[in-house]
Amino acid sequence: MKRILILTLGAALFASCSSNDYGELVGVSDRPNWYPSQPFGMVYIPQGSYNMGNADQDVPYALISPTKTVSVPSFWMDQTEITNNEYRQFVRWVRDSITRYRLGEDGLVEGYEFIDAANQEDPTFFQEYVSLNFPDSMQRHIDWEPYLEWSTEAYPTAEYTEIIESMYLPPEEQFMGGRMIDARQLNYAFFWINKQKAAQKSNRVEFDHNDSDQDGEYFSYRDYIKDSKEISDRSSFFEGGVVNVYPDTLCWIHDFTYSYNDPMHDKYFWHPAYDDYPVVGVSWYQARAFCNWRTKYRNDYLKASGYFTEQEFRLPTEAEWEYAARGGQELNPYPWGGPYAMNSSGCYLANFKPLRGNVTADGGIYTVKVTAYAPNDYDLYNMSGNVAEWTNTAFEAASYYYVSDISANFEYNAREGDEPTLTRKVTRGGSWKDVAYYLQVSTRDYEYADTAKSYVGFRTVQSFMGRDLADF
Repeated sequence: MKRILILTLGAALFASCSSNDYGELVGVSDRPNWYPSQPFGMVYIPQGSYNMGNADQDVPYALISPTKTVSVPSFWMDQTEITNNEYRQFVRWVRDSITRYRLGEDGLVEGYEFIDAANQEDPTFFQEYVSLNFPDSMQRHIDWEPYLEWSTEAYPTAEYTEIIESMYLPPEEQFMGGRMIDARQLNYAFFWINKQKAAQKSNRVEFDHNDSDQDGEYFSYRDYIKDSKEISDRSSFFEGGVVNVYPDTLCWIHDFTYSYNDPMHDKYFWHPAYDDYPVVGVSWYQARAFCNWRTKYRNDYLKASGYFTEQEFRLPTEAEWEYAARGGQELNPYPWGGPYAMNSSGCYLANFKPLRGNVTADGGIYTVKVTAYAPNDYDLYNMSGNVAEWTNTAFEAASYYYVSDISANFEYNAREGDEPTLTRKVTRGGSWKDVAYYLQVSTRDYEYADTAKSYVGFRTVQSFMGRDLADF
């Protein structure tokens, strides 16, 4: 016992001698420097307060967007709507990850094995600990280094050929012998923490502050451990889902009766001619999965490079979207100001349905490139028109009357199988098929989370870490 005490005192003396804080409260000294980096393709939206809601006549007199003063923290926002080519990067990553998993499974194809801590030469103590204490499925990681060969003439082995060909439609489903990736297999599995559930009072550690022990001391560490075991396990807040990521290209046909939109179905998503056009046919669930993937893709790179991870990419709240769309201008009906949807030269300022349905008067009949038309004062393109945009906010007609005035949001984590009224998600901005009223920054609309439309796309945001970019 005496030896342990001496060692402890020695360690304490050594620690105190090696410290230069002179016993003062100076914080931890080994913290690395950090400076916010601008995410690629995003613009900075400074914090601010604005009057959210109607800035013009409430045409349908719906009374669902009364004026409400709201404050919004700083955030980054995509300068444009997510394009077909950007979303295709997500689809291809899912395709490749599934293919690599199949190639590495059971070690059938040499060179494509999983990265397994337990099988590495001279594993560290940590790797050995992981291999002994965690399931095998949590130890295996896909190896992204080996090259994937998609050319049929260069397939290396019969086993490789069988696995690669399993990603394509079976011969009986191939139209005129054309080989095509089986989009039904492109499923993305992802997980998140239900913070709303975790924050509920019944799921938190609660103590009775009227209880004390005989010495008058409150809540010993033993009491804390005992009470902590009585609450829900942390894993009960973990949720997950599997989403097919391929856009519904048939939306161009089923959205419009007695209309010939077949050419858009045939070419819009995959042809290079439409690379810089907004992706459509994406449900709210698919947009959320994209955000999860983009977060993982970015943070995996940062961790591998030894950098701090960043905030998650997500869909904007309804309040954030309207604040960004206004571009710092108060009480104006459109992102460019107003009060009209055309300028003094008679040119339309967005892609929508003007006049009595002359959809070509503004320069496009369907969607146009995401950088078409001038940006607003926050340098954001097409916040009105082109495609309406998903937000993270659940639609509730009376929500403006009770949501907080700080980062206002009515959130409901929609799940497959929920009642329809619980899966309505706010869409904003109007689209190429809408009249000018839906282009107004205060106009609210909604679509069901599991629907995919030819006139609804999305853009992502990322919360800013800190108060303001000017502080750095």
